[in-house]
Amino acid sequence: MPTDKRFRAVTFRLMEQLLEVNNLEEALAGSLEIIVNELQSEAGAIWLLDKKTDRLAPVFHIGPSDISNISIENGIGIEGLVTKTGKSMLVSDAAADPRFDGTVFDDNGLITRTMICVPLNNVNDVIGCYQIVNKKNGSLYDQEELELCEHIAALAAMTIDEKGFYVELEEKKEVLASLRNVTKQFQTGDTVNLVLKGINLDIYKNEFVVVLGESGCGKSTMMNIVGGMDFLTSGTLTIEGKDFSHPTDEQLTKFRRNYVGFIFQAYNLMPNLTALENIRFIAELVDDPMPPEEALAKVGLTDRAGNYPGQMSGGQQQRVSIARAIVKRPSLILADEPTAALDYVTSIEVLSVIEDIVKNKGTTVMMVTHNPEIAKMADRVVKVRGGKIASIKKNLHPLHATELIW
Repeated sequence: MPTDKRFRAVTFRLMEQLLEVNNLEEALAGSLEIIVNELQSEAGAIWLLDKKTDRLAPVFHIGPSDISNISIENGIGIEGLVTKTGKSMLVSDAAADPRFDGTVFDDNGLITRTMICVPLNNVNDVIGCYQIVNKKNGSLYDQEELELCEHIAALAAMTIDEKGFYVELEEKKEVLASLRNVTKQFQTGDTVNLVLKGINLDIYKNEFVVVLGESGCGKSTMMNIVGGMDFLTSGTLTIEGKDFSHPTDEQLTKFRRNYVGFIFQAYNLMPNLTALENIRFIAELVDDPMPPEEALAKVGLTDRAGNYPGQMSGGQQQRVSIARAIVKRPSLILADEPTAALDYVTSIEVLSVIEDIVKNKGTTVMMVTHNPEIAKMADRVVKVRGGKIASIKKNLHPLHATELIW
């Protein structure tokens, strides 16, 4: 058994996380953070089994890789074998282990060296596994740490069983944009500031992805690179499979004009144009726009068509900016703190419009925000820390905008 002091400390934090958090997905994510931090590891994942397809998928993972779109056949690789057999595995040299399948973390930005993988056993069967990868100091995991992970997994499985949690995997999603090992540095005089330090992230078609992180962590810089408003220093950016790492001015102009819609905290409306004229101005710049009147109707402001920005509330102005974004029929909408200047009621109105865009227009929305409550309505939540992807969580049951409370 793990040493008594360590065992009690980790168990107390875990019980607090699993039993006192109403949202089970948040509780599981928190439990993985506890063990990854406790074991000073580079990465970790919680894999759950879809019994209909007999495949495993990561519902939450920590580390620099984006493995969101991966699923594994039950019984294949370390993760599948642990789930199939219900037996833990301690891997000291992944590259030399014939059971190891290197297509998970290793193909997505991280080289797996060592690993702990333990099953999630509920009352009747195995429902998935916890996986912890690579100690940061390069040392090996030991038997005590394996037993600690087994204890955590047992408590998590018990919580899952009590709350009736069930996972049903989605079909593999089509990638819209992909960043691999992307860095970005800014130079001021002799000082070089490295803002992005190796971003690995896929953005899928028709998803709502929320990016969280502290000020200065690089989340807005990452979004600006995806939107063609900034350039990466190294690495690759692909858009629908085409290399867009170093676009020409012509490619960049065409991309921003026809492919991407932007929503910002500052509404950026032209004050001398009415709501409809603001939308029409953008529509005239693109090849196949939506009728401006239709775009305005979709955000519920037909009766404000003739109003100037100064005659509208902040929420109404933000909805006009959303209409201005969707009139382009973009594949991707980038939203940077779109509700930061709004009160709660108005924020929910704006978020409801964004929710409708994703569900009914087939558009991808990538939103940067400081508000963790908004993340509950996303398909995926990406946390950025210190210029790298810190974690990615799937919301198996996203909330509606009207269910958010802060």
